[in-house]
Amino acid sequence: MLHRLKLAWRLLLRDWRAGELRILFAALVIAVGATSAIGFFTDRLQRAMGSQSAELLGADLILRAPRPVSADWLRRAEQLGLRHGETLEFPSMVLHGDEMRLAGIKAVQDGYPLRGSLRISDEPYGAERDSRSIPPPGEAWAEARLLPLLGMAVGETLALGDIELKVTQIVAFEPGAGGNFAALAPRLLVNRADVERAGILGPGSRLSRNYLFAGELAALERYKRWLTPQLEPSHRLVDVREDRPTVGAALERAERYLGLASLTAVLLAGVAIAMGARRYSERHFDVSAMLRCLGASQRDLLALYLPQLLLLGLIASGLGVAIGALVQAGLFALLHELLPVRLPPPGWLPALLGLLTGLVVLGGFALPPILRLRQVPALRVLRRDLNPLPLRAWLVYGAAVGAMALLMARYTGSPALTLGVLGGTAAALLLLGTLAWLLLRASRGLHRRVGAAWRYGLNNLWRRPWSSAGQILAFGLTLMAMALIALLRNDLLDTWQAQLPERAPNHFVVNVLPDEVVRFGAFLQQHHIDSAQLYPLVRGRLVTVNGRPLEEVLAPGDDGGGAVHRELNLTWSDTLQEDNTIVAGRWWTAQDRGQPLVSLEAKLAQRLGAGVGDELRFSFGSGNELAVRIASLRTVQWDSFKPNFFVIFAPGVLDGQPATWMTSLYAAPGQRAAMAQMVRDFPAVTVIDLERLMAQVRRIMEQVTLAVEYVLIFVLLAGFAVLYATLQASLDERLYEGALLRTLGASRYQLRAGHLAEYALLGLLAGLFAAAGSELIAWLLYTRVFQLDYTLHWTLWLALPPVGALLIGAAGYWGTRHVVRRSPLAVLRAL
Repeated sequence: MLHRLKLAWRLLLRDWRAGELRILFAALVIAVGATSAIGFFTDRLQRAMGSQSAELLGADLILRAPRPVSADWLRRAEQLGLRHGETLEFPSMVLHGDEMRLAGIKAVQDGYPLRGSLRISDEPYGAERDSRSIPPPGEAWAEARLLPLLGMAVGETLALGDIELKVTQIVAFEPGAGGNFAALAPRLLVNRADVERAGILGPGSRLSRNYLFAGELAALERYKRWLTPQLEPSHRLVDVREDRPTVGAALERAERYLGLASLTAVLLAGVAIAMGARRYSERHFDVSAMLRCLGASQRDLLALYLPQLLLLGLIASGLGVAIGALVQAGLFALLHELLPVRLPPPGWLPALLGLLTGLVVLGGFALPPILRLRQVPALRVLRRDLNPLPLRAWLVYGAAVGAMALLMARYTGSPALTLGVLGGTAAALLLLGTLAWLLLRASRGLHRRVGAAWRYGLNNLWRRPWSSAGQILAFGLTLMAMALIALLRNDLLDTWQAQLPERAPNHFVVNVLPDEVVRFGAFLQQHHIDSAQLYPLVRGRLVTVNGRPLEEVLAPGDDGGGAVHRELNLTWSDTLQEDNTIVAGRWWTAQDRGQPLVSLEAKLAQRLGAGVGDELRFSFGSGNELAVRIASLRTVQWDSFKPNFFVIFAPGVLDGQPATWMTSLYAAPGQRAAMAQMVRDFPAVTVIDLERLMAQVRRIMEQVTLAVEYVLIFVLLAGFAVLYATLQASLDERLYEGALLRTLGASRYQLRAGHLAEYALLGLLAGLFAAAGSELIAWLLYTRVFQLDYTLHWTLWLALPPVGALLIGAAGYWGTRHVVRRSPLAVLRAL
C-alpha cells in the first residue's frame, strides 16, 4: 500500500513538471477561488446588511406577547449567548393643562436598543444626533408631533397616570417603532421604572410585551427552532423581514440575485473542470495501457490515480479558498467608504463550502475519466481504440449533478431558482445542442465561397463535428452565463430604482377625518407637497373563508403573514394601484358599484386556499358582518412606500362603516415647516416619518449594486477558465495537425489565419447559441422567480454573435500560438 502511495506521489510530481496537471489545477483553483470569493463576499455583506436592517428593528429578533413569558425561555437565550431585553408598549392618555391626547407609550430599560441607536434632538425637527441612553426616571422623550397636540414645548411637564414627567428631548427615530399605521398614536418614550409609579397598568390594559434578542446568527436560528414549537397563538416572533417588509424585500432580492451569480459561477466551474479532466485522462491512456502490460490490475490503476486526484483537489481547493478570502478582503478594503462601517469577520461556512464545492466538482467531473483509465486495454500500446465510457461512470456523473444541485440550492437559498437555472440550462443544452449541430451544417455551404483561411477553419470544424458542437456548447454556455448575469443585473436594479425613485413617498399620513379630506387635499396643493391618492380606511377582521373559520383554513402556526388573527386595514377604490397587478379574475367596472366584491392579495389568497369566486366574511367593530366574493387576485409591491392593502372592496360596499383616510407623500427637506403646520392645522392627523427607513433601503440597494458589479467579475473569471480549458482540450491534436501541415509546406501565417477563422466562426455560432439560451432562461427567471415583466431582448441577438466572434476568436488565436512555435520535427518525434 505504501509503495503505491509513493508511486502516486512521484507520478503527480512528474505530471506537474510536465504540465499535465496545470490545466486541471488552474481550473479548480479559479473555480474554488471564484465561488469562495462570492461566498465570503455575499456572506459578510448579507450579514452586514442584515445587521444594519436589525438596527431599524432595535434587535435581531423580537417576541411579542400579551403576558410575561416563561423564565426558562430567557434562560435558554442566555445559554445560547444571546443578549435580551424587554420593552412595554401600550396606549394611554397624557395630559398638559387642559389638553389631553392618546399617546403610544413605550417603556424601556437600560440596554435598549440592542441594535442601532435612538436619534434625538433638542427641539422639534431640529438637528438630530445618535443616543445610546434612555430617558432617566422622571423624564420622557416625545415625538415632535405630540407637543403641538398638547400645546406644550420641550422642558415642560405632562401627566401620565399618577406621575408627572418632564419632556427633555424629541425622538426623531426610534428603533422598533412599527405596528399598524391606523392604530399608531404619537409616541412617548419613558423609563420602565416610571411605569410602575404611574399606576396605569391593570386588568384590561392593552399591553404588549416585546422581548428583544440579539446575537450570532447561528445562535438565533437555534433559539428560533427551540422556541417556535412552544409559542401560543397570541405570541408573535418577528425579525426584520416580517416587521419591515420593505427592508425584507430588498434583502430577499439581494440574496436571490447574489445566489444566482454563485450558481452561475458553480456551473461554469463544473464545465471548466470537466474539460480539463477530460484532457488529463486522455493523456494518460497510454501510461495506463503500459501499466496493464506490466501486470497492473484495475484496482492498482485506481490506487494510483485516486490519491493523486484527492491530493490535487485538497491542494487546489485550499489554495482557491485562500485566494477567495484574499480577494474579498481586498474588495472590502477598496470599498470601505461605501460599505457598512461595521463588517462582521469572515465566517467559516464559506470556506467549508468552497472546499466541499472543489472536491465535489473535481470528483464528479474527473472521476468518470479516471474510470475510463481503469478500462483501458493493454492492447492500446499497439492500437489506439478505446472502450466506451462504462455505465458506472455515467452514474458518477449523475451523482455529481445531484451533489452540485444541493450545493447550488445552498448558494441560492431558493430551490425554485436552482431548478429554474438547472432546468433552463438542461433544456438549453438539449435544444441548443441540436441548434449548434444545425448551425454547423448551415456553415458547410460556405465552404466554396470563402478564402483559403476560412476553408481551413470550416474544414477543421467539420472534421470533428461532435467536438465542434461541444465547443460551441461550452463557449455558448460561458457567453450565456455572462449575458444572463449582466441582463438580470441591469433589469433588477432598474426595477428597484423605479420602485424607489428620488422623490419616493417619505411620509405616511393617517387618520384624516372624513370632513377634513377636501381641506387636507387643498393644504397639500397649497404647499406643493406631492402625495398619492387618499384612501379610506375601515377596520375589519376576516373571520371565515367559504364558511370555514380561519383556524381550520390556515396551517398550524400560520398567521397569514400577519394579515389575519387581527384587524385589517380595509379600503375601497374604483382604480387599481399602479404597482398592483391582477393575476386572476378581473377588476370591477362602474356597473359593479355596491356589489359585494373584493380584490385579494395573491400570497394571502394562497395561504387561505382561496380563489376567484370564493366567499370571505368580515366582521366590523359595530358588530355587523359582511359576506363578499373574491373578484380578483393581485400581486402587491409592498416595498414601494405607497399605500397598499391586502383587501380592497368595490366602491359602495363599505358605505356606512366608520372610516378615516390616509395617503403617502413626499416632503422635501425644505418643507419641514409645512409639515409642522400640517400637524397644527389637522390635530387628529398622524404623520409617520419614513425617511430613515428609506435611507436604509437605499443604502442596501447601493451595497447590492456594488456586490453585483464585483460578483460579475468573479463570474467572468470562471467563464475565462472555461475558455482556457476548452482551448487546451484540443491542443494536442492541433499540434499534430500543425506539424503535418508545416511539413507539407504550410506557412505559419496560413495556420494562424486558419485558426483565427475557425475560432471566430465558433464564437459567432456560440453567440447565437448564447442569445437563444439567455432568452429561454431569462423568461423562466423573470416569470417564475423574480416576478418581472418579460420582453424579448433584441440587444442580445445583436450583440452576442459579434462579441462571441471577437472574444473567442482572439482567445483561440492566442491559445493556439504554440502550434506554430513548436518544431514540427519535435512534435512528430514525441508521438
